[in-house]
Amino acid sequence: MADIELIATATFGLESVVAYELKKLGYEDITVENARVTFRGDESAICMSNLWLRAADRVLVKMGEFRATTFEELFQQTKSLPWPDWLPENACFPVEGKSVKSQLHSVPDCQAIVKKAVVEKMKEKYKRDWFEETGPRYTIEVALLKDTVTLTIDTTGPGLHKRGYRKLSSQAPLKETLAAGMLSIVRWYPDRVLMDPCCGSGTIPIEAAMIGQNIAPGLGRSFTAESWPNINGEYWKKARKEAYGSINPEAQLKIYGTDIDEEVLSLARYHAREAGVEDAVHFQRIPVANVRTSHKYGFIITNPPYGQRMGEIPAVEKLYRELGALYNTLDTWSCFVITSYDKFAKLFGRAADKKRKLYNGRVECNYYQYLGPRPPRREAKN
Repeated sequence: MADIELIATATFGLESVVAYELKKLGYEDITVENARVTFRGDESAICMSNLWLRAADRVLVKMGEFRATTFEELFQQTKSLPWPDWLPENACFPVEGKSVKSQLHSVPDCQAIVKKAVVEKMKEKYKRDWFEETGPRYTIEVALLKDTVTLTIDTTGPGLHKRGYRKLSSQAPLKETLAAGMLSIVRWYPDRVLMDPCCGSGTIPIEAAMIGQNIAPGLGRSFTAESWPNINGEYWKKARKEAYGSINPEAQLKIYGTDIDEEVLSLARYHAREAGVEDAVHFQRIPVANVRTSHKYGFIITNPPYGQRMGEIPAVEKLYRELGALYNTLDTWSCFVITSYDKFAKLFGRAADKKRKLYNGRVECNYYQYLGPRPPRREAKN
């Protein structure tokens, strides 16, 4: 299996970030579509992409794509695919599904047809009528969109936002993948100061510190495909060894998180310890109105409360005004805020230089971008 077609799924709005990450990993045959990025590689690409992708949701093996408007077409074309190349005789292979704007709109029926077709294909290879499914898990997904069927096998397991460091959670936590995507969109680099004045349980500062120290986001967890016998375990060992070797714990970072809630700040400190970046992030209990800094050319990147319940709106509007007032004191800084509240820019006090639609879970948001001046270039020393 030297040439495998893979799909890195992504939240809407982060597809270009995932494509950028794949290019940095050395993959060039890349196709960007809505909510997914397709690329090619060998078995090691499954290991590398799961370990290193920061903004993707999961990595899938693409088994096939075809048009089907009848169950017979779905069955026959599914059966024609090389399932035994991936599924061992004892494989556990549940089938999940979704259907959007397709004639085959019954998801349970589509799942049953795909399951039956895979079983029939497996019978041809293994010469048996019953499969106990006691072995490693190969979750198959049948996804229909406008009568086009895409069949995949999940290599990841729990989504890639499950880094392993956030064992406790605060109310409405920001997904790690979205936090990493927000950092990438605005091209934050570790030589720039970063401040999150509404840091909550610390996701944005922690993800920034992991980027700054070059910690692979998947190092603290396992993946479904690690148990697959058709992927040589040496690929995983090598990828993990190289990832550990690339960590830069001596990176000089200036990353700050502040909040008014001491309870969530204690969670942030705990998460930073679990992520291995406790010494790289400074958390402090300070109201936004009292935040001060002498640093220049920094980045504010934050996910403040959205005021989704009526009783919260006055406090949220006050907070947005305070964020605007804070930014007015930082004439060399840039500021980036994600929120679903449509009056944010008015309360902040100025129109954004750029806006980008992103989804925080199922909540449609705008990512407001206020661009400060670039720092002066340092003159080369003789």
